[in-house]
Amino acid sequence: MPYRRNSAGPTDREGVNRRDFIRLSATGCAVANIAELSARPHGGIKRYERAQLVDPFGSPIRPSQLVVDRAYIFHYPFAGTPCFLLNLGRPVRGADPFRTADDRTYQWEGGVGPQQSVVVYSVICAHRLNYPTREISFINYRVEASPRTKTAKVIHCCSEHSQYDPAAGARVLSGPAPQPLAAIALDFDRTTDTVFATGTLGGELFDEFFAKFAFKLALEHGSEARSAIARTAVVRELTQYCKQQVKC
Repeated sequence: MPYRRNSAGPTDREGVNRRDFIRLSATGCAVANIAELSARPHGGIKRYERAQLVDPFGSPIRPSQLVVDRAYIFHYPFAGTPCFLLNLGRPVRGADPFRTADDRTYQWEGGVGPQQSVVVYSVICAHRLNYPTREISFINYRVEASPRTKTAKVIHCCSEHSQYDPAAGARVLSGPAPQPLAAIALDFDRTTDTVFATGTLGGELFDEFFAKFAFKLALEHGSEARSAIARTAVVRELTQYCKQQVKC
């Protein structure tokens, strides 16, 4: 049966099409908003590929077996972006909202693991983007206080002496760093005592990092520096990965 136009408005077919368009447009906007929120790098978790933390032999890392106050390193969410994995030996609770250098806020939820003592941060200094390499690291986890660190158990960058508190979302304790280290979002499976990296939280600096160290990263990682880490991320003790840690 043909659709007829009446004097009050559009044809039946036109009305249906218009309603469908409005409904689909509204749905599309909602989906776009959800996608924008999930991809937002500062206001919440920015999701990357889910990767299980494993040792160099492929066995799962057990948070309950991590040595307290020993620095471990792995790369995530890209092959060239290093992270520090730390077991601080005590429950670490979430802190008040943090603010990034571009004035966005985010909430860090604290540690994971059986004692909520395990934390992970992207170890790219927020000041000059210093990071650990296989040859040398100017940014390290310092267990004991020193004339430079003043407090114990801090992440300290010897370049300009920026210091971060890993027990409080890597907030800046001193130095010129304009924001905390970006945190790595973790999923902890209590039934299997395994842990997975799922994204970042805070002011990630990956674009600036890759632009500044493109040549150096190519020498270290070849063409894979910007490759996304997927399924597994290999964890090593920092002393096994880096030949020299600068102390200051």
